[in-house]
Amino acid sequence: MKIIQLEYFSAVCRYHSITQAAQKLYVTQPAISNAIRELEKEFSISLFSRTKNHMVLTKEGEEFYQKASVLLNNIHETTSELYDLGKQITPIRIGIPPLLSTVFFPDMLTAFYKKYPNIPVELFEYGSVRAANLVLDNVLDLALVNLNFYETNKLNSCQLLSDKLMFCISKSHPLAKEKSISIEMLKDEPLIMYNTDSVQNHTLLSLFDTLKVKPHVILNASQLYTIQAFVRENLGGAILYSSLFKNMNDVKGIPIAPTISQEIGLVWQKGKYLNSRTEQFIAFTKEFMESQK
Repeated sequence: MKIIQLEYFSAVCRYHSITQAAQKLYVTQPAISNAIRELEKEFSISLFSRTKNHMVLTKEGEEFYQKASVLLNNIHETTSELYDLGKQITPIRIGIPPLLSTVFFPDMLTAFYKKYPNIPVELFEYGSVRAANLVLDNVLDLALVNLNFYETNKLNSCQLLSDKLMFCISKSHPLAKEKSISIEMLKDEPLIMYNTDSVQNHTLLSLFDTLKVKPHVILNASQLYTIQAFVRENLGGAILYSSLFKNMNDVKGIPIAPTISQEIGLVWQKGKYLNSRTEQFIAFTKEFMESQK
């Protein structure tokens, strides 16, 4: 039995699919299938009942999964503890959505390095949904995410700020004189939306669905520079965090009515040992955001 076999097996248990597990872990489907077959052969048990669309744990598989989860958790905790013991400084792996990172992350990271110059940080750009899943899969230690999605309860979290969404358009746009905008008013407007792994996308599409309206999306983007360029050229409007507008003097932000509030925060695994560096980062982030109020 190998640790990687247990990792692959546990991923299939979480996603009920070899295909999805392979996508989440960035490995091939045969690699996962082989790992499961090797486990079944080694322990002479059948782990899954296989159907056309997904995989269901057998009774023996459920018990195996419980024991494998405990074992993997112990391995991850022990590894982190040994790194601390040996004073091997491993980077804190943090996922950050591109748009959220532009709101406050550069200033916060600069301040963190001033206080903790010997703690390395690795940043990875992902939408909130994917970043949170990578935390669950132990690929990332922390993720800065939009907390307004249903799987947040699977993770530990701390809210850092509350923001609201606004409609961003060029100053020559026909709606530029409006004092507020409703979602219904946008049904025929060319829109720039976020990438599909963002919570904002899910929120906005749900609102359009409620109105039985299909939005006219001309671009899905994640980079603020791209969105701002399209808006500036009056190619379409975008719905952005209000915090972003302090650095966007060449476009106009109009409040959305009723207000769409968004809570931003850090998430990390439940029941996982946090090394001292990660704990310091979380504590520092809370203090930094308090000082900005």
